[in-house]
Amino acid sequence: MDFPLDWLLGNAAPPIQYRAINEVAGLGAKMAAGWKDLPYTYRPAIELALQSDVNGVWNQAILTTPSARAAHFEGVGTVPAFRRLTEYGWDKDTPPLLHTRRVLFRLLQEDADRANLFELSPSKAKVEEELILAHRRTVREAAGAALAGAGFEGDPRLRGLARRTIERIAEFLRSPLAEKPWIRVGNKQVLHPEAAPPTFHALHLIAHMPLFQGEYHEAMELLYAYLSRPLPRQEPVQLVGTQLVPVPNVVLGDHLPHRNAVEADIPAALAWLELMARLGFLRRNETWTKMYERFVDDCDRRGIWHPHNKGTALPKTSHPYVWPMFPLEQVQGGEERWTDVTFRIGLIARCSGRPVELI
Repeated sequence: MDFPLDWLLGNAAPPIQYRAINEVAGLGAKMAAGWKDLPYTYRPAIELALQSDVNGVWNQAILTTPSARAAHFEGVGTVPAFRRLTEYGWDKDTPPLLHTRRVLFRLLQEDADRANLFELSPSKAKVEEELILAHRRTVREAAGAALAGAGFEGDPRLRGLARRTIERIAEFLRSPLAEKPWIRVGNKQVLHPEAAPPTFHALHLIAHMPLFQGEYHEAMELLYAYLSRPLPRQEPVQLVGTQLVPVPNVVLGDHLPHRNAVEADIPAALAWLELMARLGFLRRNETWTKMYERFVDDCDRRGIWHPHNKGTALPKTSHPYVWPMFPLEQVQGGEERWTDVTFRIGLIARCSGRPVELI
């Protein structure tokens, strides 16, 4: 594909410029001194970093994303904030992230302190143990996903979490529950309490550990087959103990089966394609390949993406997994509106092993 590096360097926000140079074009070693400072010159990134407390925690929360009306990241939790700073191109050894990563590594441990559940901590003094365990697993996977995205694949603590995660997923995928995970509770179809499908956090964790993927070939094949299945219509709710708990991060099948799914949420579609590319699945799946090529076809002769429907509004998403990734560009007028999508198209190409031609 044609990747408009010169145009991005002239129009995109500093983090997108930096990542386009480094991750898509692969020209970091050839750039002039000081180019690595680009991510740290971006005001929104600095603003977000300064909102954490002295321990590297945002708003005493772990998974919360800001509301659509938030102008300055109000209410953001620690994992989304950390992931967004790494998406901005901040290095894992940068002082603000150094404090936060200590918190995240601590969350990987089997710690019984309810305070480590942050906003997920049940308000009642007595609560079912199953709910506590489910929340702890969610927090651990989210922390692990953030650390993997920051480049900690070789850390034994993260590898231990990844091993337990992929083994639990593989056990579920081999079981009869993978085919029939639903049970009826009252008038609702809900997930069986023992069903353990992958979550977006788990997929993000594994996707950013390419060497680890090669060690679990059979489990990866099971995962690919599962993610290629039609997505059920039921809302993801699970029976946990005696309670029905929404589980929006659970992945029950293919999130990008057709063009309408792309048009409904362009940022989420790109996030799915990037996940599949990093997992090594994108080029194996005809439908996902067609959805990606449609993005490429919507680029003009300069390699710049424009909406297929010729709209002028910046694509939006409400998906909590996607919030740290999109948009990285602050300006929402002019050509700058298209820099985020244009960059992601190039990044997906690079992650999936496609040839990239710089223009």
